[in-house]
Amino acid sequence: MSLRAYQQAATRAEAPRDAEYRLFGQVTRALIVASEAPASDLATRIDAIDWNRRLWSTLARDCSEPGNQLPVEVRASIISLSLFVGRHSSEVMRGEDNFDTLIEINKIMMQALGQKSEAPVAA
Repeated sequence: MSLRAYQQAATRAEAPRDAEYRLFGQVTRALIVASEAPASDLATRIDAIDWNRRLWSTLARDCSEPGNQLPVEVRASIISLSLFVGRHSSEVMRGEDNFDTLIEINKIMMQALGQKSEAPVAA
């Protein structure tokens, strides 16, 4: 079996929470690489920030759906974080702040996603 076929099979068998964790890991790694890149490497910086913004926008959009089963408070918090990430990302791109806050927010989300809940989320 080729590596690509294995990766596709693993992705299909992955639980949604695990897929979110993996995606946050990939995006966070891109942010770390971008934070270490020279300020002149705009492509690396822009790509990482754009990927992170798109991730958070997708989460916010999903949380705004009426069928979303997360508790209302959690959904509101994710939407608020998404708005903050958008504003902070602009500050980073203007050179007014650094990547640290974006990286830290993503790491906190990964910690939350990595915790195994005792009971399933209520429908």
